[in-house]
Amino acid sequence: MADPASYRPKPGEIPTDPGVYRFRDEHGRIIYVGKAKNLRSRLNSYFANPATLLPKTHAMVHHAASVQWTIVGSELEALQLEYTWIKEFAPRYNLAFRDDKTYPYLAVSMSEKFPRVQVMRGERRKGTKYFGPYTAGAIRETMDTLLRVFPVRSCSTGVLRRAERSGRPCLLGYIDKCAAPCVGRISIEDHKALAQDFCDFMGGEAKRFIGTLEKRMSAAVAELDYEQAARVRDDIIALRKVFERNAVVLTEDTNADIFAVEQDDLEAAVQVFFVRGGRIRGQRGWVVEKVEDASNAELWEHLMQQVYGGEEQQQDAIPRQILVPELPANHEYLAQWLGELRQGKVSIKVPQRGEKAALMDTVQINARQAMALHKSRRAGDLTTRSLALQELQEALDLPMPLLRIECFDISHVQGTNVVASMVVVEDGIAKKSEYRKFAITGEAAIDDTASMYDVITRRFRNYLAEKETRAQGTLASGELMAGDDEDTVEAPKSKFAYPPNLVVVDGGIPQVNAAARALADLGITDVAVIGLAKRLEEVWVPESDFPVILPRSSEGLYLLQRIRDEAHRFAITFHRAKRGKAMVASVLDTVPGLGAAKQKTLLAHFGSLKKVRAATVEELAQAKGVGPVLAQAIHDTVNASDQNLTPAPAINMTTGEILD
Repeated sequence: MADPASYRPKPGEIPTDPGVYRFRDEHGRIIYVGKAKNLRSRLNSYFANPATLLPKTHAMVHHAASVQWTIVGSELEALQLEYTWIKEFAPRYNLAFRDDKTYPYLAVSMSEKFPRVQVMRGERRKGTKYFGPYTAGAIRETMDTLLRVFPVRSCSTGVLRRAERSGRPCLLGYIDKCAAPCVGRISIEDHKALAQDFCDFMGGEAKRFIGTLEKRMSAAVAELDYEQAARVRDDIIALRKVFERNAVVLTEDTNADIFAVEQDDLEAAVQVFFVRGGRIRGQRGWVVEKVEDASNAELWEHLMQQVYGGEEQQQDAIPRQILVPELPANHEYLAQWLGELRQGKVSIKVPQRGEKAALMDTVQINARQAMALHKSRRAGDLTTRSLALQELQEALDLPMPLLRIECFDISHVQGTNVVASMVVVEDGIAKKSEYRKFAITGEAAIDDTASMYDVITRRFRNYLAEKETRAQGTLASGELMAGDDEDTVEAPKSKFAYPPNLVVVDGGIPQVNAAARALADLGITDVAVIGLAKRLEEVWVPESDFPVILPRSSEGLYLLQRIRDEAHRFAITFHRAKRGKAMVASVLDTVPGLGAAKQKTLLAHFGSLKKVRAATVEELAQAKGVGPVLAQAIHDTVNASDQNLTPAPAINMTTGEILD
């Protein structure tokens, strides 16, 4: 790794003009491209104290071996040049959006002699018009329906040449799904006009074509040509079927792309709905690994550049309106640049209310689901899991493979209802049957470090007790051990399985040291302990002054983050349940032998807790299911609670004086 001081420009060398800069590694490869309104101010921030840099920036400046810059005339020129270089060099530290799935498009190759309609995926080709994206089933049905009305060529080049040589059309020509330009049934010019009509219909001019066909049908009926009228009627039905398939969500003059994002510290999932003529014409999604320290505004700027800036992009693919949750950085220049590409005005806005804001909420739900699907697929991949476990083992310098990892998290609200969770991952897969919950009381609930010490001690104390008992062979099956943890919820009589290779705690060095101290006090030395601090995703080890920094694209860091988030979710769920019970607690809950069913019966008999308190033992015994002994216990408990209550002092509301 290079020292940034070795290639830092001298003071005064960097200009204060707007421009684009690029960092290169020792082999001369460009690893990062950025733009700046003031080059000196921006570049000096990269050479600040390394301890103050975020992990991703720290890794980039130490990987680089030189920095260069180019002055431009304006921020708009900087935006254009930055995009050009990012596309040309694909720097590893710049954000790179990739499709979360391969979407099919309906494409018309207008540049060919005989334009062809086909379903296409992947890179776009010059001279081809694209419509979509669609789902795989919908696009096939749409194409099949439209070829009835617009019989444009859809066969491959080989089939076309074979038909030209033989003088006979293919099957589609015989069933009227193709105008058969290959054998001269239609001229080259008329076939291109037919393909253009196909594109116009898909581009939002459906009503014009439907109206024209309706006039033709009426004319055929007037001439008593009912066979022709029936054929035109079927064409109208086919076009309406395609036209009405897309939901009407906005006014008919609305052409907009509506974006939303769901993100965490490592990745972001972006979804977009394409609205043309007020109807949702398609949907698309991207997933990006956040290897670059970018704010939300910068994320949107990079996305706009990559989505709309391609050379193969058609001007009609850029809508009049782009709706995003947050305005991109330099949105005025970005809108100006997109307007030049579209050859028309483009506005970038944040919807605040109404139908557009409601539709953005729907897009947000799709982004959230796409993120969850991406994570589940990534977690379920065997190769990825193996790589993550291997990366962690190497980064932490552990001698044993990480077959089992346990993660602990503390949850509370201002020190009340303190609970903890333990989640288990074996071979990179969550093992929910061995999740555990802990209720924490007394001195252990003073702060997070004391709580963490208590939970780790209880977890491994049970393990040591079970280990000793198994060695002695004196514990009968199902028999309770002395000192069993009553607060552990949903645990079988055998409290815990074998010990983990790695303990992960949610927190920084204080929580890590507390967990390590608990293990040391129990005499356990073969279990590694680390902590994952959420702010910068730093990995801390006990008694260390500096964290272990894993690359932001590391599968090992992704696994740790997923485990930590699951432990946090599990702890929060238990905390909310415990807090809810505490808020509805009743004095009847403290009566020995009085369960929930009998409490309900007792309150139904008397009508209120106040009447239960006023009842005698004999009256209590008359309630269904309440005997003399239980009645006496109820009477003693509720009256004892009344005696413990200290009446509130009387206050003179005029003077504030406390009255005796």
